[in-house]
Amino acid sequence: MPISPPRAWVEINLNNLGKNLETARTSSGCGIMAVVKAGAYGHGLERISKFLEQTGIDFLGVANIGEARRIRDAGVKTPIYLLGATWDEEREEIVARNITPCISTISEADAFNGIAAKYGKVLNVHLAIDTGMGRGGFLPSRIVEQIAELRAMRHLNIEGIASHFSSSDEDEDFTNCQIASFRQVIDDLGGEKQFSWRHLSNSAGILAYPNAGCNLARPGLMLYGVSPITSFQQKLKTVMSLKSRVTMVKTVPKGHSISYGRSYITPRPMKVATVGIGYGDGYPRQVSGKGAEVFIDGKRYPILGRVTMDQLMVALPDDSSIRSGAEVELFGTNIPAMEVAEHAGTIVWEVFTGITPRVERIYLP
Repeated sequence: MPISPPRAWVEINLNNLGKNLETARTSSGCGIMAVVKAGAYGHGLERISKFLEQTGIDFLGVANIGEARRIRDAGVKTPIYLLGATWDEEREEIVARNITPCISTISEADAFNGIAAKYGKVLNVHLAIDTGMGRGGFLPSRIVEQIAELRAMRHLNIEGIASHFSSSDEDEDFTNCQIASFRQVIDDLGGEKQFSWRHLSNSAGILAYPNAGCNLARPGLMLYGVSPITSFQQKLKTVMSLKSRVTMVKTVPKGHSISYGRSYITPRPMKVATVGIGYGDGYPRQVSGKGAEVFIDGKRYPILGRVTMDQLMVALPDDSSIRSGAEVELFGTNIPAMEVAEHAGTIVWEVFTGITPRVERIYLP
């Protein structure tokens, strides 16, 4: 049977991903834990993980054991780190697959120690320190009194220590307090020599607070071409472009309603293009009526009315030569994904991870 080209797709530029990785390395001066959770921020978990492994990174960072399993099943051998706390029924698989967890409580450590003993192995773990995120980790005021108990667990190797910035893209004073707190904890636990890996910085931390006294950094968003701090955007290359096609063009009369709810009424006869993408593909419905635009044939055109599940409508000039089949960029090199996020009243992380499975991923070398 004939196979049609995709109606909605993303183009993922692996060369630009590699350039952003080098920017992370240069800016941090550290080893790299590439964060690939949430399907590598919508870019494709297995394919991106395989690409990053070829660059010689030190870790891949994931949110849960399911993501780790998929990476291992794809044949990737790079060490995998779990970025959050775990619960009872996940832990045996974590040990069996030699995934590195972060440890937030004595009870969590004790559970891992017992499972590792059953398997006759020593599990690498990292201590998570809560310097102000409030999401997990030992409190700095408690870890010193608990470290002896942790170090006594013979089937755990405390390989690393970590914390996480809560507002490195917006609060310099608090971020510096977190850096100071983390360094103090390391000193209180015997100094840097006690830990093979020390990591704190996310993308904003890498760009605005180089090194922060660590030897491992955790770039996420910046790998995918967006800086969480706009003043650093010029350092990064666009990786993902969301595209679709014009499916039809027609002229409608003055006073004609466009899309659900009749939120847009044509003020005059207008040429309108229908584009074959909508919120069912992950393009956010929330941009409706907020001034969002698309890019077709070298120019921007405004979206009219509400974005629907599978389609949206665009205003064209009367003399436009755009026809059915024309390529449309929703975001990418000409319309920044951050701009779409702002129109939608959300963050670019949500825009990227919201791209749905029916949108084909096409990887460019």
